Amino acid sequence: MKVRIIFYISIVLGLCAHGQVETKIIHSTASKNVSVFNESFKIPQLNRKRRIWVYLPPNYELSSKKYPVLYLHDGQNIFDDVTAYDGEWAIDETLNKLSKSVGLNLIVVGIDNGGDTRMSEYSPWENSQYGKAEGDSYLEFIVKTLKPEIDKTYRTKVSAKNTGIMGSSMGGLISHYAGLKYPKVFGKVGVFSPSFWYSDESFNFTEKHAKLKHVKMYYLVGTKEGGNMEGDMIKMIDLMKANKFRKSNLFEKVVQGATHSEAFWKSEFESAVKWLFNK
Repeated sequence: MKVRIIFYISIVLGLCAHGQVETKIIHSTASKNVSVFNESFKIPQLNRKRRIWVYLPPNYELSSKKYPVLYLHDGQNIFDDVTAYDGEWAIDETLNKLSKSVGLNLIVVGIDNGGDTRMSEYSPWENSQYGKAEGDSYLEFIVKTLKPEIDKTYRTKVSAKNTGIMGSSMGGLISHYAGLKYPKVFGKVGVFSPSFWYSDESFNFTEKHAKLKHVKMYYLVGTKEGGNMEGDMIKMIDLMKANKFRKSNLFEKVVQGATHSEAFWKSEFESAVKWLFNK
């Protein structure tokens, strides 16, 4: 079931000079071609439910074409300021613009994170501080439950070369893993500010699975993200090259002064999606 997204939230800002409550109306910033595919889509692999968003190209209803699909984690943050943690990525506005300017048309599927379960769902490896590993079950949900439903409902190009996955931070970690574990499903991978610090197993797994010829992977990090984010990403890319990942399918970008933030990822989405989908 698709539901049009219209949010109107009254937020109390405080008492005005006359002693009255002042309110500000915040409305949805999602474009008209964004909808909620399902408010409570079942994740049988984890016995949970999750909201799923769908962006359709501006010309979708007027054509009979099939379109590539990009899956994104942290769905709350990608389309709408009302639901975003710290500002949205404006993916819908960016893709609407690219549709007109360069003819890049994609279907985007946004998967809300699980809040308290986010760290576990976005990692295939346990972390003693943050909890158990649920990443394999989460990806199995996308591959075996969600993607078949999306492909059945919309006019999609189902092959790996037309299917992407993208995320930031822990979402970057699970996207990296998805590209290596499911190369026959995801042929285009966006890895923003990946949290490789979460487990050293990410390097061990990559060393064993890096020999891929047909998966394109885009890596992004800022120099002021904290910790060893920049060093870990460079180390991972060097490891992939050393283990015969096709170099022409790797893109790495280090942005001076960029921080670990939604604003950074928003600013870099256009470059990433154009490189991944060749526009």
